[in-house]
Amino acid sequence: MARIAGVNIPTGKPVWIALRYIYGVGPKRARDICNSLKISDAKRVNQLTEGEVLKIREFIDQNYKVEGDLRRDVAMNIKRLMDLGCYRGLRHRKGLPVRGQRTHTNARTRKGPARPIAGKKIAVKK
Repeated sequence: MARIAGVNIPTGKPVWIALRYIYGVGPKRARDICNSLKISDAKRVNQLTEGEVLKIREFIDQNYKVEGDLRRDVAMNIKRLMDLGCYRGLRHRKGLPVRGQRTHTNARTRKGPARPIAGKKIAVKK
Protein backbone atom coordinates (compact mmCIF):
# COMPACT_ATOMS: atom_id res chain seq x y z
CA MET A 1 0.00 0.00 0.00
CA ALA A 2 1.45 3.33 -1.08
CA ARG A 3 1.51 6.15 1.44
CA ILE A 4 1.62 9.67 0.00
CA ALA A 5 1.20 12.89 2.03
CA GLY A 6 0.19 10.85 5.08
CA VAL A 7 -2.66 9.07 3.26
CA ASN A 8 -2.86 5.39 2.37
CA ILE A 9 -3.62 5.26 -1.35
CA PRO A 10 -5.88 2.37 -2.52
CA THR A 11 -3.79 -0.13 -4.48
CA GLY A 12 -6.22 -1.52 -7.06
CA LYS A 13 -7.21 1.81 -8.62
CA PRO A 14 -5.57 3.77 -11.43
CA VAL A 15 -2.99 6.24 -10.14
CA TRP A 16 -4.85 9.38 -11.25
CA ILE A 17 -7.99 8.23 -9.39
CA ALA A 18 -6.13 7.04 -6.28
CA LEU A 19 -4.35 10.41 -5.91
CA ARG A 20 -7.76 12.04 -5.39
CA TYR A 21 -7.94 10.41 -1.93
CA ILE A 22 -5.48 13.10 -0.81
CA TYR A 23 -7.20 16.22 0.56
CA GLY A 24 -6.42 19.05 -1.85
CA VAL A 25 -5.90 16.86 -4.94
CA GLY A 26 -8.87 16.77 -7.31
CA PRO A 27 -9.31 15.37 -10.81
CA LYS A 28 -7.41 18.15 -12.61
CA ARG A 29 -4.50 18.21 -10.19
CA ALA A 30 -4.22 14.39 -10.19
CA ARG A 31 -4.03 14.38 -14.02
CA ASP A 32 -1.43 17.17 -13.94
CA ILE A 33 0.72 15.18 -11.48
CA CYS A 34 0.56 12.05 -13.66
CA ASN A 35 1.28 13.98 -16.87
CA SER A 36 4.24 15.90 -15.44
CA LEU A 37 5.80 12.68 -14.08
CA LYS A 38 4.94 10.79 -17.31
CA ILE A 39 2.87 8.12 -15.57
CA SER A 40 0.37 6.37 -17.84
CA ASP A 41 -3.39 6.75 -17.21
CA ALA A 42 -3.80 2.97 -17.40
CA LYS A 43 -1.19 2.28 -14.70
CA ARG A 44 -2.51 1.14 -11.34
CA VAL A 45 -1.04 1.91 -7.92
CA ASN A 46 0.09 -1.68 -7.32
CA GLN A 47 2.08 -1.53 -10.60
CA LEU A 48 4.11 1.51 -9.47
CA THR A 49 7.74 1.04 -8.54
CA GLU A 50 9.14 2.44 -5.29
CA GLY A 51 10.96 5.09 -7.31
CA GLU A 52 7.74 6.27 -8.96
CA VAL A 53 5.95 6.46 -5.60
CA LEU A 54 8.88 8.46 -4.23
CA LYS A 55 8.77 10.82 -7.25
CA ILE A 56 5.01 11.38 -6.75
CA ARG A 57 5.52 12.04 -3.03
CA GLU A 58 8.32 14.57 -3.65
CA PHE A 59 6.44 16.28 -6.49
CA ILE A 60 3.36 16.80 -4.33
CA ASP A 61 5.44 18.04 -1.38
CA GLN A 62 7.29 20.58 -3.54
CA ASN A 63 4.43 21.91 -5.66
CA TYR A 64 1.17 21.65 -3.72
CA LYS A 65 -0.23 22.39 -0.30
CA VAL A 66 -2.22 19.30 0.75
CA GLU A 67 -3.67 17.48 3.77
CA GLY A 68 -2.71 18.99 7.16
CA ASP A 69 -1.25 22.26 5.86
CA LEU A 70 -4.25 22.92 3.63
CA ARG A 71 -6.76 22.02 6.34
CA ARG A 72 -4.96 24.32 8.78
CA ASP A 73 -5.01 27.20 6.27
CA VAL A 74 -8.74 26.77 5.60
CA ALA A 75 -9.48 26.63 9.34
CA MET A 76 -7.37 29.74 9.97
CA ASN A 77 -9.16 31.64 7.18
CA ILE A 78 -12.55 30.78 8.70
CA LYS A 79 -11.31 31.69 12.20
CA ARG A 80 -10.03 35.05 10.85
CA LEU A 81 -13.47 35.82 9.39
CA MET A 82 -15.14 34.93 12.69
CA ASP A 83 -12.71 37.09 14.69
CA LEU A 84 -13.29 40.06 12.37
CA GLY A 85 -17.02 39.81 12.96
CA CYS A 86 -17.81 40.29 9.28
CA TYR A 87 -21.02 38.91 7.76
CA ARG A 88 -19.40 35.70 6.52
CA GLY A 89 -17.78 35.17 9.91
CA LEU A 90 -21.12 35.59 11.69
CA ARG A 91 -22.72 33.03 9.36
CA HIS A 92 -19.92 30.58 10.13
CA ARG A 93 -20.33 31.22 13.85
CA LYS A 94 -24.10 30.60 13.72
CA GLY A 95 -23.72 27.52 11.54
CA LEU A 96 -25.79 28.93 8.69
CA PRO A 97 -25.07 28.92 4.93
CA VAL A 98 -22.37 31.45 4.11
CA ARG A 99 -22.81 32.09 0.40
CA GLY A 100 -26.29 33.56 0.18
CA GLN A 101 -28.39 30.40 -0.02
CA ARG A 102 -31.97 30.49 1.22
CA THR A 103 -32.69 29.17 4.71
CA HIS A 104 -36.49 29.35 4.93
CA THR A 105 -36.57 25.89 3.43
CA ASN A 106 -33.57 23.64 2.76
CA ALA A 107 -30.12 24.29 4.32
CA ARG A 108 -30.58 21.19 6.46
CA THR A 109 -26.97 20.12 5.99
CA ARG A 110 -25.71 23.32 7.53
CA LYS A 111 -28.47 23.84 10.13
CA GLY A 112 -28.72 20.23 11.30
CA PRO A 113 -31.87 18.13 11.72
CA ALA A 114 -35.20 19.95 11.91
CA ARG A 115 -36.36 20.77 15.44
CA PRO A 116 -40.09 20.90 16.13
CA ILE A 117 -41.61 24.25 17.12
CA ALA A 118 -43.56 24.17 20.40
CA GLY A 119 -47.32 24.64 19.98
CA LYS A 120 -47.39 24.09 16.23
CA LYS A 121 -49.91 21.42 15.21
CA ILE A 122 -49.64 19.37 12.06
CA ALA A 123 -52.94 19.05 10.21
CA VAL A 124 -54.00 15.41 9.91
CA LYS A 125 -56.14 14.48 6.92
CA LYS A 126 -58.94 11.96 7.46
